[in-house]
Amino acid sequence: MSKMPKWADTILIPLFSILLAFFFSGLVIFAIGKDPFNAIMVMIDGAFGSTGGLGYTLYYATNFIFTGLSVAVAYHAGLFNIGSEGQAMLGGLGVALVCLFIPFGHWTIALPVAVIGAALFGGLWALIPAYLQAKRGSHIVITTIMFNFIASALIGYLLTRVLKVPGAMSSETARFPESTHLPTFHEMLAPLGIMFNKNAPANLAFVVALVACVFFWWLIWRTRLGYQIRAYGQSESAAKYAGISPSRIIIITMMISGALAGLMAINNVMGEAERLIDNAVEGAGFIGIAVALMGRNHPVGIILASILFGFLYQGGAELALWEGIPRELVVVIQALVILFTGALDNMVRMPLERLFVALKRKEG
Repeated sequence: MSKMPKWADTILIPLFSILLAFFFSGLVIFAIGKDPFNAIMVMIDGAFGSTGGLGYTLYYATNFIFTGLSVAVAYHAGLFNIGSEGQAMLGGLGVALVCLFIPFGHWTIALPVAVIGAALFGGLWALIPAYLQAKRGSHIVITTIMFNFIASALIGYLLTRVLKVPGAMSSETARFPESTHLPTFHEMLAPLGIMFNKNAPANLAFVVALVACVFFWWLIWRTRLGYQIRAYGQSESAAKYAGISPSRIIIITMMISGALAGLMAINNVMGEAERLIDNAVEGAGFIGIAVALMGRNHPVGIILASILFGFLYQGGAELALWEGIPRELVVVIQALVILFTGALDNMVRMPLERLFVALKRKEG
């Protein structure tokens, strides 16, 4: 039985963890001779103070929603998928092949096909580590880490030897045809009379990410497969006794996880860059681990955690630009948030549990 209400576990623990992270971040900023209160105001204004900053914040958040969902669905099955980075890279390859080699008349036709391509390539890349664990006993953590490096090497090879534009210097594909370009927030909101910065990269992929969150919720808590995934994650022996095949659950769950990671390419490859470039994922697969942990593997929590990390990315860039604070220090702030919300979770949880137990005794 839980020692604290569910709302406290979902809201209070992440909130206190974030406050602690920002407190120690403030101490670090103060130690280098900068005003921490001014720094946080610069970050907030840079991330949310204009439609341009908000567009970048939501763009980053979209990436993190996809990778956070990817980690979370595997976690519900008791699996730790650290391969979202590589799966997102392969999803980008799927999107690029679809957009470059299939003629489309309009983005409304290109988008669903690109979604299938991204999910298929990401899912198939996750299938190999899943099969190795299910049939050969290889640990999913080790194999997914290895496949991140293999994916990076494979994409690098394809972008320099196969898909590179002849005579070009950059390791990237040709630009996708205009008929595949997704509408940006500026184009989506203009008909409603809402002005949004036309240079901001936020695009229709944010809506796709929200749809993915609804799918995740429906799958995990409203389907038979979701029940089997959660049952296996809680107890493998009990799941076997109930007739649930461990191999089947591992393979299906990891393929869904890889597909969700692959969908990130709808945002950064199809929506923003409009071409496949080397290192397009930029670490979003690893940030997804922190997002899933902070969001308690629930889609609502993942959305909120993704916006927080989007704020840290965009606000941190503004901090480096206007306050002269080194970019490396921004990475330290991000690391502190991950540290307190993940590795040091019990440091916040245990005092709160004791507090709620004491309150219950007092009421009794």
